[in-house]
Amino acid sequence: MYAKRARQLTRRAFHDDGANMRIIAINHLSLDGVMQGPGDADEDRRGGFTLGGWAAPRNDQAMLEAIGKRMPKSDGGMLLGHLSYESMLSAWNARGGPYKDALNNIRKYVASNSSSTSLRWPNSILLHGDVPAAISDMKSKSDGNLVIMGSGELIRSLMPHDLIDEYLLMIHPIVLGSGRRLFEQGIPPTGFTLTSSTPTSTGVILCAFEPARS
Repeated sequence: MYAKRARQLTRRAFHDDGANMRIIAINHLSLDGVMQGPGDADEDRRGGFTLGGWAAPRNDQAMLEAIGKRMPKSDGGMLLGHLSYESMLSAWNARGGPYKDALNNIRKYVASNSSSTSLRWPNSILLHGDVPAAISDMKSKSDGNLVIMGSGELIRSLMPHDLIDEYLLMIHPIVLGSGRRLFEQGIPPTGFTLTSSTPTSTGVILCAFEPARS
């Protein structure tokens, strides 16, 4: 009861001081809820996962537009777990192209369990210790979008504190049967409101959800 009341007071404080930062989680999901290694075969082989790259063949323009619409502009930034930070930045810096410059130029907040974590890419800020508290403070003082990609462990750590404002889930017509899932056992029961649902030319459904807050 006290935790719920604290969350309500915190949300009221965000609106009272004029801050309008939104945290948006964006992820590819299979029909059985797997989020691991969507982009590349070697992206995330934890647990012996061998199906990496399963989402790449179904990318299309509608998906790119939905993601682009939510990406930070002049303020905000990206919020990433350390593994997602390394895999994403390493891949695009190796490939080159416009995404390389965009990712290097954007502000990146990186959550890590270790205070000695080295962040080798530009404009990167380490979050260590009580990460939910640090993000809550950031929301109360800042504007813009803070976008999470991948980073399942980070998302699950923020859910009990009701810090994520929108989930853009790109649901692919495939069952993988193994791999790490976004909503693992042990997360708190959470209701959502579907705010949009768009089928793409490749059979992916782009679903935007917001937490059903009373």
